[in-house]
Amino acid sequence: MAQVLKIGIIGCGGIAKGKHMPALQEIADCEMVAFCDIIPERAEEAAAKFGVEGAKTYTDYKELLKDPAIDVVHVCTPNRSHCFITVDALEAGKHVMCEKPMAINTAEAEKMLEAAKRTGKKLTIGYQNRFRDDSQYMKAEAEAGTFGEIYYAKATALRRRAVPTWGVFLNEYEQGGGPLIDIGTHALDLTLWTMNNYKPKYCVGTTFHKLAKDTDQGNMWGNWDPSQFTVEDSAFGFVVMENGATIVLESSWALNTLDVREAVTTVCGTKAGGDMSEGGRINGIRHNRQYVLKPNFKAGGVAFNAGAASEKPAVREARQWLDAVRNDTDPVTLPEQALCVTRILEGIYESAKTGDIYRF
Repeated sequence: MAQVLKIGIIGCGGIAKGKHMPALQEIADCEMVAFCDIIPERAEEAAAKFGVEGAKTYTDYKELLKDPAIDVVHVCTPNRSHCFITVDALEAGKHVMCEKPMAINTAEAEKMLEAAKRTGKKLTIGYQNRFRDDSQYMKAEAEAGTFGEIYYAKATALRRRAVPTWGVFLNEYEQGGGPLIDIGTHALDLTLWTMNNYKPKYCVGTTFHKLAKDTDQGNMWGNWDPSQFTVEDSAFGFVVMENGATIVLESSWALNTLDVREAVTTVCGTKAGGDMSEGGRINGIRHNRQYVLKPNFKAGGVAFNAGAASEKPAVREARQWLDAVRNDTDPVTLPEQALCVTRILEGIYESAKTGDIYRF
């Protein structure tokens, strides 16, 4: 019988309720035994809905970490607290799944990685978009050499008017930024992962606050408060890797565009290209003819990394993560990879502030 892993949830807000806890509930051989939130009612509600009988609740995460029965902690708090909670959890002997982004800056992400290495505990970051069917297929094609050398890519996370109006999303201090660090991070992670390239050389970035003060908003989730909108409404980056490969990164919560796509990548290589339009497409040349291949994701298939084809991405992510803990193998999302994402995001923000090239 497989080991039943005991899990503690730190932060019982939107991402925990919408992704982590429902996904873990789908997986056998794990139990959510503890829940922590600074708002007691949220922890109690989560425990009642997702916890085992007798699940404990806390308002201080350090008290949760004292429980020796807990094997794994999921950190689902605002970005600013990712680093110190993760480090404390690792030092308390827990394996940690931290929600994306890894941290608000490179220095804090490095502290997390160092703590994981020092304690020998596993650390992964919540980039569940890797586990979508189209993402898995693109990665499998890249691994098979279909694209050849990927030298140009686009990482796209564009919303027309979909600014999150809840929680602390608009608070620069708590989040470290807006759409770039929130959804641009997913697109960048997918792109680097597909390319298998984690060596940036320099970048140029721009951020904008052009629509944040609008009162005529047309926002998907109702009007935001312009006085609270302290992060960018859109951000763009141009990243050059050490081998010359180039990535264009686009992100927005509010932008006057109809090209609305979120957490997708486009890759162009020496042998073929791929994108995530129309469900996913591979393009190339065969027998002196252009071709477009469109995989049928309704016809079954096997996930590239782990889990049944019918599983939701968040469930696949949670399953492979717990399997990695149980079997002492590497998780799909390595902390070193997530650290590179944070480095590039920080570089784009710094370039936008200085108006100059940022060199890694």
